[in-house]
Amino acid sequence: MVTVQVIGQLQQHLGDPHYELEVPGPTTVKALLEAHEEKFEGLRPFLTSSQLMVTVNKKIGTLDSIVKDGDTIKLTYSANFSYEGARWQNP
Repeated sequence: MVTVQVIGQLQQHLGDPHYELEVPGPTTVKALLEAHEEKFEGLRPFLTSSQLMVTVNKKIGTLDSIVKDGDTIKLTYSANFSYEGARWQNP
């Protein structure tokens, strides 16, 4: 089983912030969410706009991160701001 925890603002878009999902073998986070589309329908706008922060077993991940039985995924909202202003430069 893979544990999926939805944190912060994303909880408003789903009925439950905690899910236990069966996985037949190693898969990506994205494939897991798509396989359980009915549970994660509220996340679709965040998936398509790249506004999800993903961690797998307390390490920063992506939707392409591989998960397997026993892993924990945490999903939270992450605004994808572009920093076009001041940039740090060493003189």
